[in-house]
Amino acid sequence: MTQFLPPNLLALFAPRDPIPYLPPLEKLPHEKHHNQPYCGIAPYIREFEDPRDAPPPTRAETREERMERKRREKIERRQQEVETELKMWDPHNDPNAQGDAFKTLFVARVNYDTTESKLRREFEVYGPIKRIHMVYSKRSGKPRGYAFIEYEHERDMHSAYKHADGKKIDGRRVLVDVERGRTVKGWRPRRLGERALLQLGSGSCRLPLPSLPASAAFCLLFSMLTFLLLLSSSVPRSPAFSWSVFVFYSGLPVRSESTDLEKPVWDQILTCALPGRWLSPLFCLIFLILENRGRDEARGGGGGGQDNGLEGLGNDGRDMYMESEGGDGYLAPENGYLMEAAPE
Repeated sequence: MTQFLPPNLLALFAPRDPIPYLPPLEKLPHEKHHNQPYCGIAPYIREFEDPRDAPPPTRAETREERMERKRREKIERRQQEVETELKMWDPHNDPNAQGDAFKTLFVARVNYDTTESKLRREFEVYGPIKRIHMVYSKRSGKPRGYAFIEYEHERDMHSAYKHADGKKIDGRRVLVDVERGRTVKGWRPRRLGERALLQLGSGSCRLPLPSLPASAAFCLLFSMLTFLLLLSSSVPRSPAFSWSVFVFYSGLPVRSESTDLEKPVWDQILTCALPGRWLSPLFCLIFLILENRGRDEARGGGGGGQDNGLEGLGNDGRDMYMESEGGDGYLAPENGYLMEAAPE
């Protein structure tokens, strides 16, 4: 169709001049002539050193071995640092630790914007405060998020320790604890291996053994009462009911007086003796054994004939309910009363 276009438009479709040919700068690989042809390497074997005179090969360290070595070196280096700092750490001769340790309350997770006056207003409700010491960073001067509050009376410190745990101050719930550095023998802070020192089983012993929350004592008392109730013969019992009741109450989370907000009751009672997770199955097993024994005794266990599953049959096979009592009636199986015989 382009041949029908006018000449001025046909000039736009005219082909361009061909690209001029230029000779290559180098010859192609197959056109090159080598001075020497390719040959083998057998003549050069004698140039290598004798394997018997060579040094033994060195084994390169793998990536996993290098990471394990660095981790082990880091642990050893940290252990040496902890041992050095532990020799220098003496809480009884600390110049920053002032006042009576048994009247001092440790407050953690404090908001960084909380001031000393704000802490004083929040904790003065438990008793008069002698001094408040907020810890600041030595390098930056910023607060570290914890403080020490010394009360004038020890009973006020106990009251704050019991009721101020979890209190929200400036949008954050604080944690309270006693000053363990000068009151608990053998205690070490976390930076010096407190977690490794107090590790028992799967958890750390962080709750003072003499103290037990009221809610934990209530749960313990309720569990004992439920146990006595289930042992009584007047209450219908079943394995599922006993199991569910004691698993629930022996592992019920309650509010703790320690730094852990929730902890099972048995962990608080035997924190330093036995992990609480072993107590629930143990108690349930004992209760089920006693329950099965009581059920066997209730069925009239032991002695006198074959158990054919029929109630109301004596040892001699006679029907105790339908047998007439003196010829005037019979014992009704519904209520156990003596019923008159039907008239003939």
